Amino acid sequence: MNPSNWRVYLVTQASLSGDRSTLEIVDAAIDGGIDAVQLREKETSARSRYELGLELRERTAAAGVDLIVNDRIDLARAIDADGVHVGQSDLPVSVVRDLLGPDAIVGCSASTVADAREAEAHGADYLGVGAVYGTSSKDVDEPKDGIGPARVAEIADAVSVPVHGIGGITADTAAPVVTAGAAGVAVISAITAAPDPRTATESLAAAVETPKEVGRGGRRE
Repeated sequence: MNPSNWRVYLVTQASLSGDRSTLEIVDAAIDGGIDAVQLREKETSARSRYELGLELRERTAAAGVDLIVNDRIDLARAIDADGVHVGQSDLPVSVVRDLLGPDAIVGCSASTVADAREAEAHGADYLGVGAVYGTSSKDVDEPKDGIGPARVAEIADAVSVPVHGIGGITADTAAPVVTAGAAGVAVISAITAAPDPRTATESLAAAVETPKEVGRGGRRE
């Protein structure tokens, strides 16, 4: 799937899932219509991430959902993931692209127009822009205070690759992010910590679709 078609993108974090496993959360999100899943789980060992990744790959492949790995190119190759997402302190996008080749999906975190343009110039297929509203997650490398939908709009206008807002986004706050020019939203706790992850995914997808259906004042659809 092209990242421009991702409405809702789940970033995994087991520490927020309560007594449920990451697999249970992802299964529910798939049932709710998730478009992409990023395997993060930085607090676990490489072996645990690999074993989890194999199971996620089986589930996401069967559902037609893209699987992205945070940072680890070796892990992405080992589980045959669709791509890798890197932050500003990780390997440069150009290096990731050289290592994974032209067919892999490469994403990059960006919170400024300069970072966004640089990532696009070096081969990023999409941008994770935020933190839009701020976040309490210890496992997100975007700014904690929140850049706001206005910055999302600046970045979306400055690049041609799809932008996905991340950070503090819920079904109640997703619409302004899409109206600002984001193709979709990436979330952690809005799905992982929700009492019903399937329903939470459905609500997020509906919140993303609504402003697209009514138009965005001339912004890219």
